[in-house]
Amino acid sequence: EGRRDRAAHRREVARHGQEHADFDAAVGAMEATGCDRLRVQRMKKKRLAIKDRLQDLEDQIIPDISA
Repeated sequence: EGRRDRAAHRREVARHGQEHADFDAAVGAMEATGCDRLRVQRMKKKRLAIKDRLQDLEDQIIPDISA
């Protein structure tokens, strides 16, 4: 993997990390204001999907030692 590829990968990890933080803040605000439970659940599902993608990306950077 080249230097550019690693840099692009790290940027993608950072972008997903920020996106997850944004969704986390949005969910917190929605819960604090008593937003519709269905909307909160949908946001939580999206947040989890982002977290899963972020974990996959991080695993590509730092391979599992037991693998």
